[in-house]
Amino acid sequence: MGFETPPLDDRQFRDLVDEARRRIPLYTPEWTDHNLSDPGITLIELFAWMTDIVLYRLNRVPDRMYIKFMELIGITLQEAEPARVPLTFWLSSPQSAAVTIPEGTEAATIRTDTDPAITFSTDIPTEIKVPKLAHILTSSTNRGGQREFRAYNPRRLESGVDNFPAFESNPPRQGDAFYVGFEEDMSLHILGVNIGVARAEGAGIDPNNPPYVWEVMGGDAEQNWTPVLVDHDGTLGLNVPGLIRVHLPKLQKGTRNNVTAYWLRCRLDPARSPRSYGVSPTINKLHIDSWGITVESTNVTRVRNEILGRSEGTPGQRFYLTHTPVVPRLKSSEYVVVRQEDGREERWSEISDFSSSVPDDKHYMLDGGTGEVRFGPALPQRDGSILSYGAVPPKNAMVFMRAYRYGGGQEGNLAANTVSIMQSNIPYISKVTNLVRARGGLDAEKLENAKQRVPGFLRSLDRAVTAEDYVDLVNEAAPNLVSRAHCIQPPATNRGEIRVLVIPRILKSEEYIAPESLSLSQELRDRVFNYLDERRLLATQLEVMPPSYQFVETDVHIRVLPTASAEDTRQKVEDRLYSFLNPITGGHDNKGWPFGRDLNIGDIMAALLAVPGVESVRSVMLFPATYDRGNFVRGEPVSVMPLPVHGVIASSRHEVRLD
Repeated sequence: MGFETPPLDDRQFRDLVDEARRRIPLYTPEWTDHNLSDPGITLIELFAWMTDIVLYRLNRVPDRMYIKFMELIGITLQEAEPARVPLTFWLSSPQSAAVTIPEGTEAATIRTDTDPAITFSTDIPTEIKVPKLAHILTSSTNRGGQREFRAYNPRRLESGVDNFPAFESNPPRQGDAFYVGFEEDMSLHILGVNIGVARAEGAGIDPNNPPYVWEVMGGDAEQNWTPVLVDHDGTLGLNVPGLIRVHLPKLQKGTRNNVTAYWLRCRLDPARSPRSYGVSPTINKLHIDSWGITVESTNVTRVRNEILGRSEGTPGQRFYLTHTPVVPRLKSSEYVVVRQEDGREERWSEISDFSSSVPDDKHYMLDGGTGEVRFGPALPQRDGSILSYGAVPPKNAMVFMRAYRYGGGQEGNLAANTVSIMQSNIPYISKVTNLVRARGGLDAEKLENAKQRVPGFLRSLDRAVTAEDYVDLVNEAAPNLVSRAHCIQPPATNRGEIRVLVIPRILKSEEYIAPESLSLSQELRDRVFNYLDERRLLATQLEVMPPSYQFVETDVHIRVLPTASAEDTRQKVEDRLYSFLNPITGGHDNKGWPFGRDLNIGDIMAALLAVPGVESVRSVMLFPATYDRGNFVRGEPVSVMPLPVHGVIASSRHEVRLD
């Protein structure tokens, strides 16, 4: 049983006033007017108010003691995390030379009377390149089922003195394509494909939904083709000359027809439209321009070379940054510099504590929440000597921060198309936007949350030995970025290694979860791995990975109580299925489906019988589902869904039928 910490004094304002009024007859029996209009009652309320303030501060003492205890054992509040989003910068028109977007280019939301502008800053410098068309190929399938390629001269096509059929087969068949190859990596660019059409053969096709798809050779090891976003198609399905504008994802070099390049292709896919081509359109001109680029950005504002003050030459000095909260620093560019009187500059290193610092170490600590920069203390020893924990900046030396970023928090989790104001002027850039939602913004940790970490910290002592230690440390490594973690130790792994399964944080986890949201990003994987790698046992082999998600479809038939609303009950049943068959909120305890626990039809029936309005469950059909390129494929019905030790249940789609 846990300890309950009582308040040091639980009296409040009204209690103090009542207690004082009860004592009036004892000490001043001649005072008989106790109405609120009496000056004496007014004085009692004034002193009660002042006493209430003192009691409030007194009751804060346990929190202060707790904070000091956490500082003593090395627990600090987690700093705010900034949201991240790709920003798309558009050129006013295609340029003949490359356009550079520097690191730290800022864009923001619109400022209103009630809401301040929320600023995002690009993470890396980038360049909008001028595309160099190096290769043009067409492909078709011969009678033997083999893929055949034909090459065309890109210079002749750019000048309009040659032509080629977009789809070689006669009539065009599914999979026919024409390829555009680039010498340079055009990843994340917006490309405008200017197409001239000599002969249009698309009568009857839907110009708003043409029977082809634009794809790039992706960056995965298998070199799978990835569909690209097309935001404009002015050719009406290759029927008239016009511009097709595509947004490229990350590219990878690949080889087609013994030619190595970065490939973009237009592939015929009749399944996309009710009518396809009888004869291939003929393209007599092809020219490609850059219209912009997409760059990763962070919800921060950057500050460079901020002066903190002059050193007094004494240990334990403290300086304060102007802006807070300060987000986690980049070791390569964000650090404290001490400039001595002769002009020499020294770079100092940020550490988490001074326990291992020796007198010559140029160390400092930085509190992201308060912006405090603290240098090492010096403490007297038993023999009368003074031991310095870190070096002391020389007297009169100038202390400044080379760079830092401030901001972050949940307010940065913006909807798509809300960042629209350029705050940095760049020639030829006309506009900016975020095509997807910003994610990952977290507020600084609250004291109550930090208290919950203390028992786990004391149990593990910042070392990973048991499975519980690994789970606790995952939550320390990425607070509020992880929904669940699970550790599998030998012999369950069969390979003598520690497997740590991580499910990322999802905002509305009790609803249907898109499979893409469950993927473990490389950034989060690396962050967790590096944190655990420093704390694992020496001979431990460590692997951080997502669990094996077993997607489930159900077809349930229920009978509704006569007194209940059929539609409301149907919706409650569907909601219960999504929350119960869920890796985060699922299971009978609502803490996430247990790792490695099989699912059977009886589990579903028991969960649905508890839904208000359900009289009985007539039948339940359970189907395994696999997710493939944006679609679920249903398997054969089963009565039990077996799971491996690293598996967990997740929902596909559910069908609810009523009597």
